[in-house]
Amino acid sequence: MLGVSRRIVARLLLLLPTALFVGLPSAAAEKLPLAIKGYDPVAYFTLDKAVLGKPDIEFEWDEQRYHFATAEHRELFKADPLRYAPQFTKFCAMALARGEVHEANPEYWLVSDGKLYLFGGPSGWEQFRQDPGGNIAKANGNRDLIPKR
Repeated sequence: MLGVSRRIVARLLLLLPTALFVGLPSAAAEKLPLAIKGYDPVAYFTLDKAVLGKPDIEFEWDEQRYHFATAEHRELFKADPLRYAPQFTKFCAMALARGEVHEANPEYWLVSDGKLYLFGGPSGWEQFRQDPGGNIAKANGNRDLIPKR
């Protein structure tokens, strides 16, 4: 066998399965990032306010974990995540309209034309409301600035 002993071949065969899995992350270690700091995206629509979700009521979508205040909210989100998810993930819509990328604070938000937009603070929210259509178009034009996960 080309000068390789059976013992060496046997050892290699025993080690091969272990070698294949070395460096692979375990499922537990690979927890998806928490979306919008744990706020319930459906509550903006149904309760008209920012509400923290519960960790035991969650759903994974678009490489993120969403928390919900109620199981009903989770089911609504599951049925139509594009309706409820923030338009620019965790980033401020007004900053993106200006060509900048800043993380949003889920306490500052706006539902416009059935879509959820988040802002870094009250000034972003105020500026965005002055020209929602124009700012949405600018922010959409700058989507490529959003870091890839």
